[in-house]
Amino acid sequence: MKTAVRKAQAELEKRKRKKRRREGDLDHVNNISKAQSQDILVLEEKQPKKKKGDKGDSGSQKDYPRGWLIKTLCKTFWQNLLLSVLFKVVHDVIVFVSPQLLKLLIAFVSDEESFTWQGYMYAILLFLSALIQSLCLQQYFSLCFQLGIQVRASLIAAIYKKSLTMSGATRKESTVGETVNLMSADAQRFMDMANFVHQLWSSPLQIILSIVFLWGELGPSVLAGLAVMVLLIPINAFLVAKSKTIQVRNMKNKDERMKIMSEILNGIKILKLFAWEPSFEKRVNEIRARELKNLLNFSYLQSVSVFVFTCAPFLVSLASFAVYVLVDENNILDAEKAFTAISLFNVLRFPMAMLPMVLSSLVQTNVSTVRLERYLGGEDLDTSELVGDLGVLMPSCLCSVNLDITPGSLVAVVGAVGSGKSSLVSAMLGEMEHIKGHINIQGSLAYVPQQAWIQNATLKDNILFGSELDETRYQQVIKACALLPDLELLPAGDQTEIGEKGINLSGGQKQRVSLARAVYSNADIYVLDDPLSAVDAHVGKYLFKHVLGPKGLLKNKTRILVTHSISFLPQVDNIVVMVAGAVTEQGSYGTLLANRGAFAQFLNLYGRQEKDASEKNTTGTGNKMGLCVCLGDMKNLALSGSDANGGSHEPYPEPLKNVKGQKLIEKEAVETGKVKFSMYLRYLRAVGLWYSFWVAMGYVGQYVAFVGTNLWLSAWTDDAQRYLNETYPLEQRDLRIGVFGALGVSQGECGSTGVGHSYWASRVMHQQLLSNILRVPMSFYDTTPTGRIVNRFAKDIFTIDETIPMSFRSWLSCLMGIISTLLMITLATPFFALIIIPLGIFYYFVLRFYVSTSRQLRRLDSVTRSPIYSHFGETVSGLSVIRAYGHQARFLKQNEITMDINQKSVYSWIISNRWLAIRLEFVGSLVVFFSALLAVISKGTLEGGIVGLSVSSALNVTQTLNWLVRTSSELETNIVAVERVHEYTKAPWVTEKRPPRGWPSKGEIRFVDYKVRYRPELELVLQGITCNIGSTEKVGVVGRTGAGKSSLTNCLFRVLEAAGGMILIDEVDITTIGLHDLRRNLTIIPQDPVLFTGTLRMNLDPFDQYTDEEVWKALELAHLKTFVQDLPGRLLYVVSEGGENLSVGQRQLVCLARALLRKAKILILDEATAAVDLETDHLIQTTIRSEFADCTVLTIAHRLHTIMDSDRVMVLQAGRIVEFDSPEELLRKPGVFSMMAKDAGITNTETTTL
Repeated sequence: MKTAVRKAQAELEKRKRKKRRREGDLDHVNNISKAQSQDILVLEEKQPKKKKGDKGDSGSQKDYPRGWLIKTLCKTFWQNLLLSVLFKVVHDVIVFVSPQLLKLLIAFVSDEESFTWQGYMYAILLFLSALIQSLCLQQYFSLCFQLGIQVRASLIAAIYKKSLTMSGATRKESTVGETVNLMSADAQRFMDMANFVHQLWSSPLQIILSIVFLWGELGPSVLAGLAVMVLLIPINAFLVAKSKTIQVRNMKNKDERMKIMSEILNGIKILKLFAWEPSFEKRVNEIRARELKNLLNFSYLQSVSVFVFTCAPFLVSLASFAVYVLVDENNILDAEKAFTAISLFNVLRFPMAMLPMVLSSLVQTNVSTVRLERYLGGEDLDTSELVGDLGVLMPSCLCSVNLDITPGSLVAVVGAVGSGKSSLVSAMLGEMEHIKGHINIQGSLAYVPQQAWIQNATLKDNILFGSELDETRYQQVIKACALLPDLELLPAGDQTEIGEKGINLSGGQKQRVSLARAVYSNADIYVLDDPLSAVDAHVGKYLFKHVLGPKGLLKNKTRILVTHSISFLPQVDNIVVMVAGAVTEQGSYGTLLANRGAFAQFLNLYGRQEKDASEKNTTGTGNKMGLCVCLGDMKNLALSGSDANGGSHEPYPEPLKNVKGQKLIEKEAVETGKVKFSMYLRYLRAVGLWYSFWVAMGYVGQYVAFVGTNLWLSAWTDDAQRYLNETYPLEQRDLRIGVFGALGVSQGECGSTGVGHSYWASRVMHQQLLSNILRVPMSFYDTTPTGRIVNRFAKDIFTIDETIPMSFRSWLSCLMGIISTLLMITLATPFFALIIIPLGIFYYFVLRFYVSTSRQLRRLDSVTRSPIYSHFGETVSGLSVIRAYGHQARFLKQNEITMDINQKSVYSWIISNRWLAIRLEFVGSLVVFFSALLAVISKGTLEGGIVGLSVSSALNVTQTLNWLVRTSSELETNIVAVERVHEYTKAPWVTEKRPPRGWPSKGEIRFVDYKVRYRPELELVLQGITCNIGSTEKVGVVGRTGAGKSSLTNCLFRVLEAAGGMILIDEVDITTIGLHDLRRNLTIIPQDPVLFTGTLRMNLDPFDQYTDEEVWKALELAHLKTFVQDLPGRLLYVVSEGGENLSVGQRQLVCLARALLRKAKILILDEATAAVDLETDHLIQTTIRSEFADCTVLTIAHRLHTIMDSDRVMVLQAGRIVEFDSPEELLRKPGVFSMMAKDAGITNTETTTL
């Protein structure tokens, strides 16, 4: 497999190079020489040049390398293709032996004189040809399916590999959702196509052969039948084209829906806190409605094509026979001719049915090919600017930056929000599009991003990040990064599994793990993007001292530190000041102060206390300092720094004795055993029971007509015996033709009812799933990976939309087909009824045995598939980190391993299918054998017509038997989707008891012995809290990490439900009212600023409740007005996925504007100012003080100075309130608070004003 991928990619490269030479793309040629001189950050030397799109010339989005994918795949898998062609040819030839044998058999029965042994020989030959046919066919299928899974695997691997080397521009073109779709839907399409690809030549071959044989039977009248076929082709073509356009439209809708869904799931916490679910539910439902409209049109088209299809084979035989008897009076339709012709027409049915299917599948694969080629042929990350010696670099948002950083120095980069600090870092990592200039980096890199990226693995694996374990160094790193206390708090120490996106760590812990990873990697150059912003001040001080500073672990490495914290600046070797994307000044602390430039003013504003402090001790304590403990001995440092802990991700309050809660993410439940009948009922109920009944009746009608047609034909052929030497009466002839025609058309009519019934089911099921997902409690998201939920919305909904209706239809028609065939054989030779019984029993056991295996294997397949997607999503979100560390190879390997696990279950499933088919076709061959044998035995009593009918039906039954099992198992495996969609349960948004209007008017909060825990099996986080907070009071909440600060806010919003006690707001118990009534009336400025794709205005006011003036007013108060006025589109400026086109500080301000718009009586600040520089922080504080003067404000603080002017301060410790009084009182008496204040250099309340 891997060689296949490599081969494919090498092929590709060759073709690209040729193409580039042809187009003489000069730009690339220039780059090559540079790129080869020093390819530092790239995995393989050639990689950046591989699959290079030819965007250089036109620059239009349409221009991407085309047409290479299919060729590459063919070249890779030619042996498989060749072998399957061989088997298919043998099979196709043997197919035509049976009709000839049938002809001989009918002749034998009609002929009184013939010898009995001939009959037995014919019967045995029929049996043998059927057997050989089935063996060849199964070999062929087995090869095809293997090809399918190999193609899928190579495509997924290629997509994954590409995602690791993509340039920023290409990455922006396709969102994570779209890429995951490429992996799930498009690679799957290729897999399905590979199974049928040989039909493209085999169908025409079979059609030509059958026509040749038919000509032998019926002469030129076959042309009439052919004409009908040819006429059907344009009709089909039209239907295919129409359905293609619908498909393409629907892919767009599906992409859009998946994009919103993955955003909703990523920002679910915010949606819940702001009670915004209805707005987003509406958005998803609008897209879904468009999707369903297309689906409905699609199913109408399908019903037309079903009608055309059911009629096709029959119209062909009608036309041929009618013309045959009408042309010449001497042409009499006898049994030999009619039934040989009929069995040949039956052979024709399959290729004629397959051809349009293969064509439409080809069309879909074509759509996928275009998408894949565009993605795989996109620009790669060009690392060629990282070359040569010290140079200049100019990305678009930085203007001529000249930097020369001496090895082993510590360089600080400072500047206001949005001045280009993070861009500078990206540029160093080669993530920015460079316009001119270059960077020279000598040595390996380690990178700590501003928002920590944590993998879903154990804590230890996150730190080791694929390196070897060196125990002493590991312990040293953990100690230096202040992680020891956290390890004690986590349920299983460093073996604790960390959820997706580090969900069960607090922000400070995430940041420190991220830092520990960098330190452990032992690189030469450290690029640190503000790693200290997320941790408590004293922890910051500790980290600086032990890791970053002149005496830290990294003292001999080159360190580039982006920071907002002034206190460390006196100790760095060099300071770079950035303003609006340019470096305004650089030099040591002393020099910059002496220059009296922008930096000196900046310091004068914020650094007054710092100077006093830094005279007292060298580690300048600054106003960035939060709660501190004596740093004297390590044991006291039990606080770890929860800062950005998103709510429920506070560390557990104390180490648990047994390792409960070590596994955070539950394994995906795999249903076992038979699919419950209730699932089918549930689906049919969603369709509508009446409707389902009529559909079934339609199918019964179709097959009644089918049996009628055949019996009529048999009677018609027996006329040949009756009027042996007389002239054939004309009215008899016309009657025969007329009734035959009428029966056939009614067959088609009945068949095409009942399409489009699936529309209702799709609608109902998606609606239920969506509303359940949005109403489920927060703890569900902590234990369920988003990949799994996305899988529900992508794969399972797709199954309900498109696969289940098809399965239901084919199952019904197979079942009716088999029943009608057995009926006809039994009519001919009643003894056959005895043989049906043992065959039926055998068939049933094979079926049960197979279906249960197959179902389990299919379930395993879908369960092992989710990890491929979640691993991929994780990779894409941590791309810059993976690239900076150069760990692409390891992630590729990981991806291959997850894929192999999935391939195993798919492969076993395919082989089990073949096992089954061989056994079933054996049953089919026996049916043929016995129907022939019985005909031979009861030779004297039978008419030729009825024998022909019996054996030709039997020849047809093999395939139908096979399909019945296939479709019933398919139906069972697909109905699992219904089962999975129904797994989730919900909590009500609005209960019967509504709070009074204008509640809460006063904003009083009362806790009464309140207790809470995160999950039932864990300990209490808050252990009986009782306190009163008066109206409009400003309360600060402080405490060490894990004391339960964030849990307090989660309880107010009922993100966590009480384990005991209650909370009253204005005398209303919050558990008695609906969640939305509660959450709409509180406001929070959360820690992680989350924004959604959409306009800026939608992010502030998703329900359009406020006027534009109010929105501008809020923006002005949040100090964003000038920024927004300069944006293209102003309020309608489109925010990209996750708000990536705004800096973290700006996102925080947007969240502030959100709160200002809402203006509820109670405001909760969850350390809202961690990611902002001091200036902005100051602005936010002043705004909050003035604007929320008449509200109750709870501030959860990490920097003590933010809460020194509160009315009262609540000090939490281990989930209990230890002190609760005004800050002056608390400072006066010795206690926890005064200790903290002392450490933060705060002696009285006045000094803290800025």
